[in-house]
Amino acid sequence: DGMNVLFIVVDDLRPVLGCYGDKLVKSPNIDQLASQSIVFSNAYAQQAVCAPSRVSFLTGRRPDTTRLYDFYSYWRVHAGNYSTMPQYFKENGYVTLSVGKVFHPGVSSNYSDDYPYSWSIPPFHPSTEKYENDKTCRGKDGKLYANLVCPVDVTEMPSGTLPDIQSTEEAVRLLNVMKTNKQKFFLAVGYHKPHIPLRYPQEFLKLYPLENITLAPDPWVPEKLPSVAYNPWTDIRQRDDVEALNVSFPYGPLPDDFQRQIRQSYYAAVSYLDMQVGLLLNALDDVGLSNSTIVVFTADHGWSLGEHGEWAKYSNFDVATRVPLMFYVPGMTTSSVSQGERVFPYLDPFGHILGLVPQGRSKKVVELVSLFSTLAELAGLRVPPACPETSFHVALCTEGASIVRYFNASEEKVEEEKDGCDDTYKCCNEEPVAFSQYPRPADTPQWNSDKPKLKDIRIMGYSMRTIDYRYTLWVQFNPNNFSANFEDIHAGELYMMETDPNQDYNIYNNTSHAVFFKKILG
Repeated sequence: DGMNVLFIVVDDLRPVLGCYGDKLVKSPNIDQLASQSIVFSNAYAQQAVCAPSRVSFLTGRRPDTTRLYDFYSYWRVHAGNYSTMPQYFKENGYVTLSVGKVFHPGVSSNYSDDYPYSWSIPPFHPSTEKYENDKTCRGKDGKLYANLVCPVDVTEMPSGTLPDIQSTEEAVRLLNVMKTNKQKFFLAVGYHKPHIPLRYPQEFLKLYPLENITLAPDPWVPEKLPSVAYNPWTDIRQRDDVEALNVSFPYGPLPDDFQRQIRQSYYAAVSYLDMQVGLLLNALDDVGLSNSTIVVFTADHGWSLGEHGEWAKYSNFDVATRVPLMFYVPGMTTSSVSQGERVFPYLDPFGHILGLVPQGRSKKVVELVSLFSTLAELAGLRVPPACPETSFHVALCTEGASIVRYFNASEEKVEEEKDGCDDTYKCCNEEPVAFSQYPRPADTPQWNSDKPKLKDIRIMGYSMRTIDYRYTLWVQFNPNNFSANFEDIHAGELYMMETDPNQDYNIYNNTSHAVFFKKILG
């Protein structure tokens, strides 16, 4: 009969969650989901910007195959007519539903969120989304601004609500419809916070007194960071409150007290998000579907909070590419749930925090491009075949192998595999690797370095993350024929995780890297 799927994707959420070991954040509902899930602690996006990342994991193809590095092309026209994950579920008898930001809206999803290919009914967008960048933030002078840091009184907002609240309400409504109609569903819910502006109900600030907020552990631009690797956070510079600070381009820095305010508001926005997730999962309990629904929770990429003197996404560092990723599969990640049993009672972020720990945790390095094949396998559908070397002409295939094989391997078993090295899956010779990439218009930071349009891309930073290191090569790129020239290397980065977990000390220039180079080409 197959399970339902509830696919929750969050905009710009790095793993600042209790279940990922963050001691400051209040995220009881996501932690409760984690306590019934397998949680991947080393999951990475394929490009740290919204549209390319989403098109990549929704099609199961890497950015070099979707040919989307910016926001301005639709893969079906520009690259190949690839099937998407929701489309595949739809073709296999599911009602597929999209609420909020799932595909990036606009050209990159044909101004329709890829409807009708991907969805059974037209996608839902909150009516108040259009006010997102308006002047809705009250300044100290009582006037309204379009700020980055924007705690608000929800009753004063247009229609007395916020987009993510509306998305939760619509998702809950759809769960009830699916229950009534007894239809098997794939429901994707895309939450917008903690994407900028950091606009959230002001009461969440209470959870994070400013005196408890520290700066990033490494708030300086690393001495050996190639200038091509730096992202100059142009989007936040355009907000009224940041603009008023008149910080120098490209390296800033922002004043310390304002850095702490951004970090405080990011955390507050995460707790507001947690509340929405809690209400949504509680509704899954209410309709009695927690025992027959797979829940996936992830993000499109991370967000720098002052590390390396950087803000926002747009880079190849872990802070920009690493995402939360967890799967709740009734009967697999938890013992089977009896009908009507509550799995996800709503937990108040302002109330007592339980300190729940993940049900299972995998340290394996995994990629979002594997979501398509993983969900197909979990739902009992035929797993799409692996793509051939060039797959522009292939409608259904995937470039990310299913990671279901990691679900049951406890960490001890994995350790044994390393030593004994019997013939288990890819055990010795091929450690898991996550690939990410980021385009740049020039070797030095420009106004368009964060989001270069395709025609302006001159350099591509290809990055490879294993459990032990991150290795990045910035190479010449030709946007006319989408070719990267690995013989023309503009800069390189190498960080060893054991001694440099924050990626501050680039040892590329004092290391022989023939072995890494071979691997990144392979």
